[in-house]
Amino acid sequence: MKKSDVIRMIFQMRDDFIAEPRQEKGLAFAPTNIALCKYWGKRNDELNLPETSSLSIALPDKGAMTTVSLNQDASNDHIILNGKVLSPDSAFVKRVTEYLDLFRQEKQWHLKIDIKMNIPVAAGLASSACGFASLVAALNDLFGWELSKRELSLLARLGSGSASRSLWKGFVEWHAGVQSDGMDSYAEPITMEWSDLRVGILLMDEAEKQISSREAMRRTVTSSVLYASWPKKVSNDLLLLKQAMQTKNFPLFGGTAESNALTMHASMLSSWPPVCYYLPETIAAMHQVWNARKKGLELYFTQDAGPNLKLLFEEKDTKEVRAVFPEVEVIKVFE
Repeated sequence: MKKSDVIRMIFQMRDDFIAEPRQEKGLAFAPTNIALCKYWGKRNDELNLPETSSLSIALPDKGAMTTVSLNQDASNDHIILNGKVLSPDSAFVKRVTEYLDLFRQEKQWHLKIDIKMNIPVAAGLASSACGFASLVAALNDLFGWELSKRELSLLARLGSGSASRSLWKGFVEWHAGVQSDGMDSYAEPITMEWSDLRVGILLMDEAEKQISSREAMRRTVTSSVLYASWPKKVSNDLLLLKQAMQTKNFPLFGGTAESNALTMHASMLSSWPPVCYYLPETIAAMHQVWNARKKGLELYFTQDAGPNLKLLFEEKDTKEVRAVFPEVEVIKVFE
């Protein structure tokens, strides 16, 4: 099965889903999401179907705002990222164009796409997730498809797996599913809040990473001797995280998220050629967290496919966390 087959299934063979835009512009914001139990490894590369389920927390004021409109009398798409017109030959434009081609089929309309992100791009802060989620939501707005959030999650997944989780605020779970067509692999929000929870963004490097998440994932799955234990680890961590969320057990919550991230990076290090996103500053920050915890501060971290850390702590410890990391950007995840 191909991505285009999934498109047809979602639109149920409607003839008008690629009709002319129903309004001048489509607009949508999607928050970036920080995985607490990671998505790492695919059972189907074409459809971005994950080996395991995953769980994330959205950063409500961080993400991508995308505006789309018809590019009149043009033979290609015009893509702007943070005010910069991108070359048609850039990897980003090619990836977006391939995604749009899924919807174009035989009708060759082209779009002007203006994406504004307030997070570093391709630096391990889920920029592709919020980017594709905001794009598909903006298309839904422009064309008046009136798709459900579940359907948009399925479509966003075709652009970037973790984009399936970037359509909601708060806690979100992406179900791995078992069907070969992937129609049961979508995300949905977990209806609970944790008002005292804080996420701290700790940037070590905002540059684009040398190894993409897609390549790092592929390399890990095909060559890591540790990857075979990953599904069992995820299954257990998901249960622990949900238990911690229900009971507001922060040490269990933070410890599980940190352990999950370290396990993912261990599997990368054991792949060949090895994948290492750690910088010296990353390692130093980890030791600062561990030393602070030894002294009684309830502080944990998680790390995605990049050098930057996301700190996890509660509101009551904000002052102490800032004392350890004066440069941290503190985000209240539940308004």
